Amino acid sequence: MAYRLLKSFLIPILTLLFRPKVTGLRNVPHNGPVIIASNHLSFSDSIFMPLVVPRKVTFLAKSEYFTSPGIKGFIKKMTFIALGQVPVDRSGGRRSEAALLTGLSILAAGDCIGIYPEGTRSPDGRLYKGRTGIARMAIDSGAAIIPVAMFNTAEIQPTGQVVPKVRRVEMIFGEPMYFEGDSSDLKLLREITDRIMNTIQSLSGQEYVDIYASEAKIAMAARREDDKADESNDEEQ
Repeated sequence: MAYRLLKSFLIPILTLLFRPKVTGLRNVPHNGPVIIASNHLSFSDSIFMPLVVPRKVTFLAKSEYFTSPGIKGFIKKMTFIALGQVPVDRSGGRRSEAALLTGLSILAAGDCIGIYPEGTRSPDGRLYKGRTGIARMAIDSGAAIIPVAMFNTAEIQPTGQVVPKVRRVEMIFGEPMYFEGDSSDLKLLREITDRIMNTIQSLSGQEYVDIYASEAKIAMAARREDDKADESNDEEQ
């Protein structure tokens, strides 16, 4: 109920202010298990894309989004719940396994989930290596995977910015992809994931980087610290 109410409230705003240009929406099946696999440029990806999809899209969101303190944290939590997002611990090991099982239970009910295969937002607008959980989920559920490319959301809402800028948002939904095989075959999982990422890249036109986005963020943070240290040394000299 909350999801439908929020969606009915936000759709006119989205249409009026951000004038979404949507291509290929007919590729999203009207029923049955579906995995929508998108590139990830901004927090607002999780708002714009579900609003244009006719059926409910459930995202497996980081549990930290639901546990922030204070009024701001409470508002964030209520917003995520209203958007149909489910809190999961994605920190690795057994916790990541639990997140995958949560996704499979949603798909087993014939519902639709949204996944960012990169695992986190792109730090620089490029497309990064996908995590193989999506491949295992696709095999075990038999769900159709719909590749999606988001455009302009990083400019609309850059990281750290609360109020979005008014600019046209664009989305391209690719044709359904289906996969079969042994979900314990790690080589197969990597091959399937790479196929999904290659398809997203062909839709988005982004430069592809064959490392995980999380690793890129760590490397970028380390370089910033090195730059600060160099600047400090230059000032002392």
